[in-house]
Amino acid sequence: MTLPGLADVAAGYAEAAVAAVRREYPNGMRHALLGPDDRPTPREAHPAFYGCYDWHSAVEMHWALVRMLRVCPGAVPAAEVRAALDEHLRADALEVEARYLAERAGWERPYGWGWVLTLADELADWDDDDAARWSANLTPLVDVIVTGFVDWLPRSAYPHRGGAHANSAFALSRALPWARRRAAAGDSVLLDAISEAAVRWFASDVEYPANWEPSQDDFLSPALAEAELLAAIGRPAEAFPQWLSLFLPGLADGVPESLFTPVLVTDPEDGQGAHLHGLNLYRAYAFGLLAEHLSDGDPRRAVLRTARNRHAAASLPAVVGGGWMTEHWLACYAVLLLG
Repeated sequence: MTLPGLADVAAGYAEAAVAAVRREYPNGMRHALLGPDDRPTPREAHPAFYGCYDWHSAVEMHWALVRMLRVCPGAVPAAEVRAALDEHLRADALEVEARYLAERAGWERPYGWGWVLTLADELADWDDDDAARWSANLTPLVDVIVTGFVDWLPRSAYPHRGGAHANSAFALSRALPWARRRAAAGDSVLLDAISEAAVRWFASDVEYPANWEPSQDDFLSPALAEAELLAAIGRPAEAFPQWLSLFLPGLADGVPESLFTPVLVTDPEDGQGAHLHGLNLYRAYAFGLLAEHLSDGDPRRAVLRTARNRHAAASLPAVVGGGWMTEHWLACYAVLLLG
């Protein structure tokens, strides 16, 4: 399979994402009550990120909209996308979001935190007047999350190696570009915290039991999320291929088979079952990324690219048109893969 270009599919993705970020119900609101009268609606608690069934999905789908608008503006309904972003990325709305997270330490940590910093980095990297305004508006929320990461990472003795939101490696990979941006501007505290945690948690891992994957409701691959992070940390870059040889020693032979075989999605209308479409797309993204960190003559590149294409073919058709349990979030992972 030749992967489509993002511009080839962006119109449908953008339409689904705009509808999702504006849809308040149904809502799996995870609200920690601070008192008997603390009973807000989703929109009251989260005026920026009330849609998409849950907060982290709303954040990541806003990133997908920004990414598509930036990369292929002619392929999306640009005026409608900008209007939706203007509605939600207002200064007053994002100040409410920042206060909410500041009052609830650890809420949406680490997955939602990582996606906020991904959104921040995407906006900061775009020479666009609207993006500059949205970026400035996001600052209070970004500051709360950066403070949270810097406080939490040194105190966390162990990583989470699951295949869903708590996964430590995936969140750090999402936060890393923003950390590098801050370091380039003279503030390396977040980058140092991420790098130290990544090395402490993962650098000595060998012979990862990837044959245990997948689990029932994974949308991330713990093995590939860890490899993605170590590839991105690149300390030093030339050491990564050797680390990968120790971490997944059967990779050149497509072993373990369970890691290289697209997962079977039997019930995409179930919220947990729908996660597996995300796993196929995340694996495809990670396989492609890891291939780029290997030399042209490395036999693992072909294995990784073949696996990328097989996984993409399995779940790209499910991104739109499959019902709310996929449409409220899956476009984000398709954009991550294609964009």
